[in-house]
Amino acid sequence: MNEAAPATHRRVRLGVHLSLAGLFGTIVVGGWILVALAAPALAQHGEAQIVSGTVFGPMSRRFPLGTDYLGRDVLSLILYGARYTIGLALAATALAALCGITLGTLAAASGGAFDGVLSRSMDTLISLPGLMFALVMVAALGASVPVLVGTAAVIYTPGAFRIARSVAVDINAMEFVLVARARGEKTHTIMIEEILPNMVLPVLTDFGLRFVFIVLLLSSLSFLGLGIQPPAADWGSLVRENIQGLGYGAPAVIMPAVAIATLTIGVNLMIDGFGGRRRRLFADER
Repeated sequence: MNEAAPATHRRVRLGVHLSLAGLFGTIVVGGWILVALAAPALAQHGEAQIVSGTVFGPMSRRFPLGTDYLGRDVLSLILYGARYTIGLALAATALAALCGITLGTLAAASGGAFDGVLSRSMDTLISLPGLMFALVMVAALGASVPVLVGTAAVIYTPGAFRIARSVAVDINAMEFVLVARARGEKTHTIMIEEILPNMVLPVLTDFGLRFVFIVLLLSSLSFLGLGIQPPAADWGSLVRENIQGLGYGAPAVIMPAVAIATLTIGVNLMIDGFGGRRRRLFADER
């Protein structure tokens, strides 16, 4: 009597415990994302609208965060600036993560010469100073939104690749992947069905870190005058434009910096909040 061949079943269970700090960070980040989405509805004045004859005005009932060096409402500028700071950083992070995860998983699943060549290429890119590379690219191609997003994505793709490849190599050596190869599964099928679903938490954590790095990179470029150009403004350019008010303690230069700090700290708290996460991967054979 013939016995049925043993079948291997793979199940992945993810248990996530979010700490109080992680919950606070999630609320902060979620709040800023909502602000970025609803900026036109929340802002009382336009981006280029001069509403006061007093420059570097103090906080008041009419202008809760004061006025800037032209007499514009700082609160409205920060609300509009959230769209560029968060939107561009999110787009660049998503592009870098997509490229890095795809190439890293493909390298781990393929192995051999392809893995070696791709890994060495990424090592070459990651050795370039990020800010210097960004300055060269923006100076050569201009400070348009596609250039800023593409440059940031190129800078941080190698890091995403290394993280994804490291995780994928460990998963690639597990039994359920070996069984899939023995069944004759194609490389792309193993990537999509076996490896990628088991990379979720490490990849999400890395995504948050890349987002923080890109926010700071784009803000640095804007502070140097090579980021978002007037009349549009992100938080980095608002700090640069109002730097003369620093000696007066003007809210116009302090508040955009506080906005950058709260966003980056919120993302870090949200990532650290997943420190209590539990991830269990096991295979049942019967």
